[in-house]
Amino acid sequence: MGAMSVRSQSSEQSAESGHRAGFACFVGRPNAGKSTLTNALVGQKVAITADQPQTTRHTVRGIVHRPDAQLILVDTPGLHKPRTLLGERLNDIVRTTWAEVDVIGFCLPANEKLGPGDRFIAKELASIKKTPKIAIVTKTDLVDSKTLAEQLIAIDQLGKELGFEWAEIVPVSAVADQQVDLLADLIVPLLPEGPALYPEGDLTDEPEQVMIAELIREAALEGVRDELPHSIAVVVEEMLPREDRPADKPLLDIHAFVYIERPSQKGIIIGPKGKRLKEVGIKSRKQIEALLGTPVFLDLHVKVAKDWQRDPRQLRKLGF
Repeated sequence: MGAMSVRSQSSEQSAESGHRAGFACFVGRPNAGKSTLTNALVGQKVAITADQPQTTRHTVRGIVHRPDAQLILVDTPGLHKPRTLLGERLNDIVRTTWAEVDVIGFCLPANEKLGPGDRFIAKELASIKKTPKIAIVTKTDLVDSKTLAEQLIAIDQLGKELGFEWAEIVPVSAVADQQVDLLADLIVPLLPEGPALYPEGDLTDEPEQVMIAELIREAALEGVRDELPHSIAVVVEEMLPREDRPADKPLLDIHAFVYIERPSQKGIIIGPKGKRLKEVGIKSRKQIEALLGTPVFLDLHVKVAKDWQRDPRQLRKLGF
């Protein structure tokens, strides 16, 4: 779709005008491909991918380093109609984040028609006047060109209906790695000029403990989402290097608690004879080791924190 002309133009622009750096966030319904896209842009698993709303609770930022720019991706939690205190607090975080970033990318899967959930988000976006908005049509590898064209027209119309103009409408496939670089090329000119905000090596500025908690939470939810959709919170109590280890064979001890709301949920998480919790431990340990690049001993315990989603004191303790 004329990608070449756009690409050469945007790199010329940035060469003339110097380095740019700024923040973008991707929004969209659960499973719209936000985390997968973040990972494709950053080139490493940073955000948590899961087909369930509200897994990415914390602002995980992926950082895209380019010679001409640095793009910091802020991953906001999903915006939804709040039913609990936690829901309201999440929605407040979302709105402030949107007003503070330089670009908002609205992810809409190519293989699903626009629905009420998309309209709900688009309406919210329309109320944030100053921030440029890019519509990103994800999962283009799953549709034919006719379906894609129809989706692009529908998205264009949606903006017109709500009285705003998309800065760009870009089809991408993160899985097939199509147009991902182009997307970055289109976001860069919308960022303010300025030096890099993070050192070259940083892929995320999220404290490691929070990312580790997210990896454990993702592993704990696998396979039991229907029974415990959101009633799991994970807190990493401490991370300590094991003493008396030779320098070339370090070991990191991580002690973490999986909090659930009711005693009845304990059995679901632990499984018969502790088998499930053990699997959760093995799976998340592998991912934590990949993240930290060091061997880990993971000590997991399940605790009941009664109705933590509705209790402000518990919410604070669990990091919300």
